Amino acid sequence: MAVEGDPGSLVKVAHVLLLAASWGMQCWVTFVAGFVMIRGVPRHTFGLVQSKLFPFYGHIVLCFSFLNLAIYATYHPRELLTTTETVQIALFFVSLLLSALNARWFSPATTSAMFEMQAVEREHGLGAEIGLSANIEGYKRLREKDPKYQALRKSFFRYHGISSLCNMVTLLCNGANLVFTALLLPSI
Repeated sequence: MAVEGDPGSLVKVAHVLLLAASWGMQCWVTFVAGFVMIRGVPRHTFGLVQSKLFPFYGHIVLCFSFLNLAIYATYHPRELLTTTETVQIALFFVSLLLSALNARWFSPATTSAMFEMQAVEREHGLGAEIGLSANIEGYKRLREKDPKYQALRKSFFRYHGISSLCNMVTLLCNGANLVFTALLLPSI
């Protein structure tokens, strides 16, 4: 029969630090960094910065999700899981699954579509403006006259939407696990 083990102080601290670091990084990237950059740098520069940062961000979230699930599962045998622990391990698993999909598929697909869009925009003298509301008419005219650009834009927004959804669900899973961890501190 499986017995739940005491993870020890070092493992508990590592687990909480990994979970908090992942959630904090996700909050910063999701709610602060992008909004600050889009208001302060040209659109294509913003895209370039995002394309360099997101692979690291996605793989760090993936790594932290794996480590959090591994630590939690090691000290919570399946046979002894309470309902709360079952929910928590499921949240860790969902976080791992979605961060893997995002890091390995959706984020690279978004970046690829963005670079193709930017190439077309450069041909039409677009992309150097700062902020989303600058030169809206220029982008609208480009969408209306260039079906290739319209298709790229549609692809970009589809992948960007799915990537954002994965990121938000992962953020919520990690946030919920932080709440569970705080409420159940003695039994991490």
